[in-house]
Amino acid sequence: MSEVNIAKRKEKCENCTKQCNKKQSEDGANSNQESEEVNGQGNEGSQLLLSACLSCDGCLSDEDTLKISQQGLEEVERVLALNKKCDASKHKVLVASVCPQSLPFFAVKFGVDIAEAAHKLCGFLKHIGVQYVFDTTLAAGFSILESQKEFIQRYRRRHHDSHALPMFTSSCPGWIRYSERVLGSLVTPHICTARSPQQIMGCLVKDYFSKQQQKLSPEKLYHVVVAPCFDKKLEAVREEFYNSMLETRDVDCVLTSGQIYYLMEQRKVSVEELDSVPLDQVLGDGGDVALVRHDGRGSEGFLEHVFKHAAKELFGVDVQEITYKTLRNRDFQEVTLERDGETLLQFAAVYGFRNIQTLVHRMRKGRVPYQLVEVLSCPGGCLSGRGQAESEGGAGRLDKALVNQMEEIYSSLPVRLPEFNPTLHTLYQDWLEGQDSSQARKLLHTEYRDKSHGHAQPPHMQW
Repeated sequence: MSEVNIAKRKEKCENCTKQCNKKQSEDGANSNQESEEVNGQGNEGSQLLLSACLSCDGCLSDEDTLKISQQGLEEVERVLALNKKCDASKHKVLVASVCPQSLPFFAVKFGVDIAEAAHKLCGFLKHIGVQYVFDTTLAAGFSILESQKEFIQRYRRRHHDSHALPMFTSSCPGWIRYSERVLGSLVTPHICTARSPQQIMGCLVKDYFSKQQQKLSPEKLYHVVVAPCFDKKLEAVREEFYNSMLETRDVDCVLTSGQIYYLMEQRKVSVEELDSVPLDQVLGDGGDVALVRHDGRGSEGFLEHVFKHAAKELFGVDVQEITYKTLRNRDFQEVTLERDGETLLQFAAVYGFRNIQTLVHRMRKGRVPYQLVEVLSCPGGCLSGRGQAESEGGAGRLDKALVNQMEEIYSSLPVRLPEFNPTLHTLYQDWLEGQDSSQARKLLHTEYRDKSHGHAQPPHMQW
């Protein structure tokens, strides 16, 4: 999305933001109005609230806006230019981490398969001055394993901890921002504390790769993440991911897939003239490693991985294939584990703010039967992020043909369970001093707080 489109969207949605604040202060007093909004039958303001809330920067503070201004192409080009001009001792080592959901976008745009797209993208990034290019699948593996572990702990204490269940996934920054700023204490205690793949990758690059592989202080590295989603920029500037002593962030800048492609067009770089360069490995091992993905439709598959793990760990059931039951639409589905007529586990996948509003409505009524809900703010999941899937006309409309192509390409990647990734086991020992260490807790987890600024919240639900 261009800077002009962002400005237009902000102007268009300022009234929506005011209405959003007003609605929250009213605390959903009018249940009929809430019911209309949940079913998408409200007035124009309601439609904006449901479809555009937190999909723009209309509710950002001045401080947020300043931080976000440092999350653009101009900032990356400034660092690249300084590396050419300043003394070598002041150079920044540029590292790029590419989300796997971004790769199908480049495969479509380049007209090649996904493995070749990754190599061409790596070739372009190194051509402009990036020294190392990783993909974030390894970090997602950490996030999945930690989420699995946390779910088991929450499930086992569910009878004496009212905040234990349901557990909500924490990988989507749009959902996190909405939870903290709007829903507050109704939801925040239920959010999984495992960091998102992006922020674990930030720690991996700035804490492990910089110190143990490069023998450099973290501030000597400039870490760029390539992601499908604009909201990832908001996540990168969260205060808990900033080291005030070293004045460095775990992720210095997030660029969307669309921004990278725009940079290629700006520099008049054709795909044909780019070298095919294998991605780098965090442990420094030589040779190209085949791309893999985790289970899940267009996302990192937290629901599927946690469901299979919990079925085995809690009930001794080996789940090979997961069957989704579609409820309201393709973006509101549930998964159930049953034995002898008894429901043992019931999870849900809830994508898009319309469906999130439905979930919230049920929460207020105490009608949430799920032990885990995978929540993503983009309809269709991460592949549909507005940083890569918006139509050329803008205005927030998805390019459905592009999304369908990306889904097909993404599903072609082989699935590998993080439990069987030897690199993860090596890093747990060499970097984190064990899976249950204080170091693992510090670097792989965070916390989410009620930032709703005193808006009255409904009584806490007994789940």
